Amino acid sequence: MKIEIYGSGCSKCKKTEEIVRQVVSELNIKAEISKIEDLQKIIDKGIMMTPAVAIDGEIKILGRVPTTQDVKKILQ
Repeated sequence: MKIEIYGSGCSKCKKTEEIVRQVVSELNIKAEISKIEDLQKIIDKGIMMTPAVAIDGEIKILGRVPTTQDVKKILQ
């Protein structure tokens, strides 16, 4: 599983990354997690609001900090 977290590095983006990493660890999921902060890459992906989370290339969360329940739901 490939998880990409898109964001500029703001506090909301950092919190999103923290939550995703926590849930992946809790659920013992084998995943490659990457953080994309390059504005051009974010725009090229069609993302206009951050933070955003993509699972295997598909945007699942956009423009808000997810709860742990949100992340658990999309990962299970």
